[in-house]
Amino acid sequence: MTAAASNRKLAAWLVLAGTLAAFAYADRASAGKPPRDALYQYGFAVSGLIVELLVLGIVLWIARGIPWSELGVRAPRSWPTALGLALALFVGLVIVEQVLEHFLHASREQGLEPSHWEPSKIVPFALNAAVIVLVAPVAEEMTYRGLGLALLLRFGPVVAVLVSAIAFAGAHGLVQGFPALFLFGVVIAIVRLRSGSVFPGMLFHASFNGIALALAFVR
Repeated sequence: MTAAASNRKLAAWLVLAGTLAAFAYADRASAGKPPRDALYQYGFAVSGLIVELLVLGIVLWIARGIPWSELGVRAPRSWPTALGLALALFVGLVIVEQVLEHFLHASREQGLEPSHWEPSKIVPFALNAAVIVLVAPVAEEMTYRGLGLALLLRFGPVVAVLVSAIAFAGAHGLVQGFPALFLFGVVIAIVRLRSGSVFPGMLFHASFNGIALALAFVR
């Protein structure tokens, strides 16, 4: 790929990342938190699915011409090493984020914790859980640790990790939650670079979201 083509793709990715962050903060400023029963609503699942698939489609369009291996769509160099690193970082991240939660209350700011379990609404909840645990990790990892890192690595791994983490955190539209999301982005970018693959990061991301979703009912 020529330098000019690479520059165009980087510019397109930066526009995408900036747009996602701008919309996220604008929506949060105008609409506030989502309703406490959002995870029990079919509409929330459908809208979330549409957004994630739309973003993934744009990412794949920008990425056309880039080898899949450069995007990290390949097996990791070593699954045992990748999973071991991911597990160690996962435990460390959970500990640090619990400390941050105590001071910043990011989960309260995000506002997605249901007030109680409603068995009668298990179907819409399952659909929302599928979007959060299965779809979002794939779309977000391809956006930030796949395409984003691939385009930013020309500036060195430190810049690539930091910029992709800032973009990832910004896309969630949170202020108090920004530090925790930024840290998450840094950790998962390290997994991506060390493993050479986005797949361990997708598992990491899905596991984290799944555990966070489950813990919402025991807080």
